[in-house]
Amino acid sequence: MFEDFYGNRPVEEELERMIAGNRIPQTILLSGPEGVGKATLVRRFAARLLGNGDRIERDDLCLPHNAEIIADRERWPADRRNEDPLLFSSHPDFVTFAPDGPLRQLSIPQMRLLKERAQFKPLQGAWRVFLIDQIDRANEQAANSLLKTLEEPPEHLVLFLTASNPYDLLPTIRSRAVSVQMAPLADDEMREFAEVRRLPEAERRIALARGSPGLAMSLDLETYDRRRASMLTLLEVAAGLAPFSAWVKYAESPANRQEKLDALLGILYGLLEDVLVLERGGSAIRNADVRPQLDALAGRVSFDWIRKAVAKVDELAELVRRNIQKNIALDALIAELRQAA
Repeated sequence: MFEDFYGNRPVEEELERMIAGNRIPQTILLSGPEGVGKATLVRRFAARLLGNGDRIERDDLCLPHNAEIIADRERWPADRRNEDPLLFSSHPDFVTFAPDGPLRQLSIPQMRLLKERAQFKPLQGAWRVFLIDQIDRANEQAANSLLKTLEEPPEHLVLFLTASNPYDLLPTIRSRAVSVQMAPLADDEMREFAEVRRLPEAERRIALARGSPGLAMSLDLETYDRRRASMLTLLEVAAGLAPFSAWVKYAESPANRQEKLDALLGILYGLLEDVLVLERGGSAIRNADVRPQLDALAGRVSFDWIRKAVAKVDELAELVRRNIQKNIALDALIAELRQAA
């Protein structure tokens, strides 16, 4: 229904009915796993509503020039970012606000700028569409600043919010939005997507992405394998299968020092899921190419150990936005789990 969009047909139909019936809520919250197509669907919706879809697509945050802008701003001092809040607006009536800075957060200056720009009338039609991507990365002050716009939005504004987990948001934000849940794609939908995009090593990408076409397309397998080797060693040391010196080799390597903690934790979650599947007697795992190591882990640890490991990784994920020291945090994780093993 929306050109070049895959999966989540019921969500497409719901948004199509909004446009066809001219009954468009002023705030729409799209939630679902990372890479499932939330921001993509917002751009397709905006293209249908505003026209000039090519210009809107220039604001895809995955495009190299946009990713370069975001990466470059991570090196800016905070006061410079606050003076020049991050937004993308190749189409005059479509604006994207994205997480900014080394902690990838939505800031108060961005939400203030949103409130200011929301008052401007459309330049080329009846609507303006704003996208706040990953609203769950707004700190409490920024979220409260956004509430002022949600309480009294201008009649011409359609505001889209995207989030992996809507329950990470303030209840007052959820209550002011029409919530739409997006689901991971089925395997046949992922294969269709991979075939159209001619993705190399498609089956492996599909297994690792778990229904998220954006992840399947953007995945750098060489980088993933390097990060996974580090996290697999961490689990082997934490389970008592390898000495602590094996982890030190990775922790002190130049490549590992440059890695961001949230990227490593995402891979760690996937490895723990595979270990759980094998420990429970299953076989459908995403990291099938390292199954011997995962089998060894599954034979070594208990369900309670896996549950504790996931809880500890959850704690680290909550602390990521506080700029904790990566190596100290991972060393402490190993020590706690090694004692439990």
